[in-house]
Amino acid sequence: MGKNLCEIVERMKVVIVLLVVQAALAGVIVFYKLALVEGMSMRVLIAYRFIFATACITPLAFIFERESKANLTWKVVFQGVLSGFFGGALGPNLFIASLSLTSSTYATAMSNLVPIATFILAAILRLERLGMKTLAGQAKLWGTLLSIGGAMILTFYKGKELNLWSTNINIVKHGGHHHTSTKHAAVGDQVLGSLLALASCLAFAIWYIIHAKMGENYPFTYSASALFCITASIEATIYTIITDRNWSDWKLGWNLRLLSVVYTGAVGSGLTVVLMSWCLRLRGPLFVSIFNPLTLVYVAIVGSLIFDEKLSIGRIIGSVIIIIGVYVVLWGKAKEKKTWEQLAAQPERPSEPQTVDVVIQDADHCCDPSKQISS
Repeated sequence: MGKNLCEIVERMKVVIVLLVVQAALAGVIVFYKLALVEGMSMRVLIAYRFIFATACITPLAFIFERESKANLTWKVVFQGVLSGFFGGALGPNLFIASLSLTSSTYATAMSNLVPIATFILAAILRLERLGMKTLAGQAKLWGTLLSIGGAMILTFYKGKELNLWSTNINIVKHGGHHHTSTKHAAVGDQVLGSLLALASCLAFAIWYIIHAKMGENYPFTYSASALFCITASIEATIYTIITDRNWSDWKLGWNLRLLSVVYTGAVGSGLTVVLMSWCLRLRGPLFVSIFNPLTLVYVAIVGSLIFDEKLSIGRIIGSVIIIIGVYVVLWGKAKEKKTWEQLAAQPERPSEPQTVDVVIQDADHCCDPSKQISS
């Protein structure tokens, strides 16, 4: 029994790690909301996030992967710069810009298109085999679409509220600064916000692919993660200084701002980037990105516990569809991997010996002209 359990955990370790990663990222969204209540600049929070992540990961890289310096090439450094740009500076800031022009519901729903964008880009770049004529390929496609559809239902369809439990806790309600008033965006702002949200999805999809390729060329999890965080912190800080010159926004104290920065940096970027780098190296960008919609499931649960947000039929239905979609993709990937293993295990067939037809003629018949004429 114990041996079988260990074997199951060994096979499912990547899935378990990705479930932990999405739970940690859901915590990032919660702290984003709390930081907004405190009136903190989101661009400053993103810059601090990667600065703290760098401070957490870099010592681990020096301690556990000292030999990685010898394999650090200019190609890897360039990939690290691109990874930090798309996944650290560009993607999060585009997402926040879309939030300011549309709404949190709309921007969050659009972010669930990251797996689709990753699937399309990976297929175009031939990093992921489509195999649409195979059952595994169709499962990957339909599972991805199911996950996205479930995320859309969870976000847009509310339905009847269900009072399954009530903690009577609402952290936002008791916050010191309440800046959650909403404004109806103009049509032009809505269109621009939609384009920014799509650009954010594309940026994160590109980051998944670049970081996966960097992991192939530089298979050192801590060092690759440290390189990403260093470049992301530099690029995000430069962008924030250019766009937000109010130096008072950078001030931290022993308050919720510091807690938000520490969590989003140490856990939301430090821990998650290390774990995601490991998963990307083992399973590829599509497998990792398909778990993104699960963040909404965690946020729905946490929101009902600490923000007094009521669970609804729409959230439950959407969460169930998301989980089904993830399992369908996992089944497709497992079947595809099993097929590859079976093909690799088959011994090569020996080449068939070439046969040469030899015609032997009667010597007397061949050499005697009279016999040739008579014949």
